[in-house]
Amino acid sequence: MRRTASPLSLILLGLGTFLLVLAPMLAWYVEPRAAVNPIDIDITAVYRGTGSYFDTDQIQTVHDKRITVTQQVRGNVADSEKSGRAVWDVTTTVDTDKSLPAADPHDALEFFLNRWVTNRHTNQPVHCCKENPYFEGDAYLKFPFDVRRKSYQWWDNSLGSTVTLHYSGTKKIQGYRGYRFTGTVAPAKIGTRLVPGTIVGQKNKPQVLAEEWYSNHGIELVVDQRTGRVLYAQVGPRRTLRAPGTKKDAVVLLDSRKLAFTTATQKDQVKLAKKESGQLLMVGQTLPITAAVAGFVLAVVGAVLVIRGWKRPDSPDTPRTSQAQLTM
Repeated sequence: MRRTASPLSLILLGLGTFLLVLAPMLAWYVEPRAAVNPIDIDITAVYRGTGSYFDTDQIQTVHDKRITVTQQVRGNVADSEKSGRAVWDVTTTVDTDKSLPAADPHDALEFFLNRWVTNRHTNQPVHCCKENPYFEGDAYLKFPFDVRRKSYQWWDNSLGSTVTLHYSGTKKIQGYRGYRFTGTVAPAKIGTRLVPGTIVGQKNKPQVLAEEWYSNHGIELVVDQRTGRVLYAQVGPRRTLRAPGTKKDAVVLLDSRKLAFTTATQKDQVKLAKKESGQLLMVGQTLPITAAVAGFVLAVVGAVLVIRGWKRPDSPDTPRTSQAQLTM
């Protein structure tokens, strides 16, 4: 009995074994390394709504006005590659119709420059690379990958602290389902501002170090489960000034019950989420499952062909090559 397995059977067996080894590597090694915060990000999100704000020209609060918040996030590739972190520079402007279109962001009602630095895998803040300000929490511009149905600590830049956002079910944004998280912010003192006394009701004082207070009527974020990308964001900021030591708001600086992603921003976010989620799904599930099934089938077929390739012992009727016999 001698082995005469065909090359095809050995190829099938080898290929099947390779695919069986590849499947868990894709799921357990490749996919976690593909789920990283990008360093070359360049995204603009626009919030819009109506509300009140303090008009410096009229020296009073005006109401029922359109308010637009524009947030541009750009990755600093050089600093990211140098540090191994995701270094994102964030520009936020708060505009009224009077300041739009804005030739210079400094002409906006409010203008902020921040730098957000995170661990590319966990999305946790990393305190390096000239971050500004000092951030904490689980989420800000995005949530961690593989979002869970639990509460998260979201960094509120206006508050200068984290806010607990609770899981509140699912919600479809532009036909795409995500996890919904909600929360509120109770009034809190966030600083002081030197203003004319008349603004806060103290006409006998030329200037007063007024207290600045902040609260939020409601925060709602809808997040892609796989990537942590924010598909929809809605906030209700309220910022006021109070005379020192008082408990009553003297003037409203900004107040809106709903500033939310525009339809265009929602569509852009959903489009990116579908693309990124699809890529992670392919690497983490589709390809591993396909490789495992194909590998199993090929390995079985190859093994069967190898076993059947063993020839049975020659029968008596099978002609044999005559051997020369030596006689004395």
